[in-house]
Amino acid sequence: MLEKLFYYEAQLLANCQLKFKRYLFAQLEIDDRLIAIVGARGTGKTTMLLQHALELKQLHHNHEVLYLTLDFPFLSNIDLFDFCEKFVQQGGKYLLIDEVHKYKEFSSHLKSVYDFFPKLKIIITGSCATSILNASADLSRRVTLYHLNGLSFREFLSITSGKELSVYSFNQIINEHHEITETITKEYSIEELFSQYLKYGYYPFYFDKQQTYLSALLETVNLTIDIDLVTLGLIEQRYTYKLKKLLEVVCLSNPFEINLSNIAAQAEISRVKLYDYLNYLDKGELILLVEQNVKGLKKISKPAKLFLNNSNLLYAFCDDFKIGTVRETFFVNQLKHLHDIKSAKTGDFIIDNKTTIEVGGKNKNFRQVYDIDDAYLAVDTVATDNPRKIPLWLFGFLY
Repeated sequence: MLEKLFYYEAQLLANCQLKFKRYLFAQLEIDDRLIAIVGARGTGKTTMLLQHALELKQLHHNHEVLYLTLDFPFLSNIDLFDFCEKFVQQGGKYLLIDEVHKYKEFSSHLKSVYDFFPKLKIIITGSCATSILNASADLSRRVTLYHLNGLSFREFLSITSGKELSVYSFNQIINEHHEITETITKEYSIEELFSQYLKYGYYPFYFDKQQTYLSALLETVNLTIDIDLVTLGLIEQRYTYKLKKLLEVVCLSNPFEINLSNIAAQAEISRVKLYDYLNYLDKGELILLVEQNVKGLKKISKPAKLFLNNSNLLYAFCDDFKIGTVRETFFVNQLKHLHDIKSAKTGDFIIDNKTTIEVGGKNKNFRQVYDIDDAYLAVDTVATDNPRKIPLWLFGFLY
């Protein structure tokens, strides 16, 4: 069995490149005993795992490091604990397991492996955090969890140009955007590249499937719903069509005037079930939910803003959407995993309960936020001289 897996691993590593690494690559504490990388389908978890396998093999003997994917059909009935025991007995030190959520009761097996083989380092990938943290409280206390997002606009530029670009914090973008913008725009045609990113740039597989990207993206969405969410037990197979219908309705809805009752009616879902389905789609990283900036019981009654997870999904699902929806989707997508973002009564969003941001086109004025301290405009323009007007694309440099 091990010889067969080393053979398949060698075939995969032969095509693996280390030239470009995702933002998360350097953040992994590779010597933690149990690491989990979660994220949506198509965001590059497998490539990252293979890259780590390649680097580890450069530092250790070949037989001490093994990558395997539980997509391999002949591993469907494997006893994971017994396999790890044999791997350790033959000198194994690092085991990298892809698609771990496809293994039934993986958490109990990994808990035992963790407890019995303290010198074995394990890195696993799963489709979403739910598959890891909800699997077992015991496992969740042992695992170091990392989340991999799709490509940021910065990463898209890095791949396109072959050059490494700097990451900037939210505060740097707010306070130093003129200087940062000036540096970047000297080398890049931002308007053209940003337009490409909004349509094609979020999922790394675009660079392998440029001609068929949007159809491949739709297939990725179908697999997320039909396979991942069903495997996780979040929804029965016979109801998956309702999630797909709901995605189409969200795509065509205006997030500025979201009405959950209308969405439920258009998707042919009861309002009670709607909240469950929205939660499932959120866990599958197909939509973004933004709460209202209210407290207490009011929070329950106030509907959140709903967006598809990223702007690429808008182009894949909809023929008719407003450019304002694209702008807000991009902004929320790039900030949500790093900052607390809520929908504001005045202005569009409040970031970290402090900074108000209004998103709009290049001619957007301060009329809606003129009397708010610490308020800024994120505008769809390449550059701006106004200290309170920030180019929207620059928020794609947060990671």
